[in-house]
Amino acid sequence: MNPLLLAYGFLTLAIVSEVAGSSFLQRSAQFTKLGPTLIMAVFYLASFFFLSQALRTLPLGIAYAIWGGLGIVLTAIVSVVIFRQALDAAALLGIALIVSGVVVMNVFSRSVAH
Repeated sequence: MNPLLLAYGFLTLAIVSEVAGSSFLQRSAQFTKLGPTLIMAVFYLASFFFLSQALRTLPLGIAYAIWGGLGIVLTAIVSVVIFRQALDAAALLGIALIVSGVVVMNVFSRSVAH
């Protein structure tokens, strides 16, 4: 299998795991609910494991920027859809800027492994 494709697959799993972990962090009620707290810990551990696998091929700065940026976007979507939290115009603008930054890095940066 193509190492770059595998690295981006691991990065995708890292992002999804981090978003799931953040969602269970919300459900843990500040660590007062054991079940959601344990599930959150498993997802965060999985996220770092998958990120470490992606780092075998991808540069740290690029992988972390994508992981953090897309994690923020997806967590914001989960907060709206699942937790019914509202995002104002400034939040939406900030998210758009994050997405723009990730796209610029991936399309124009020579640091990104293509």
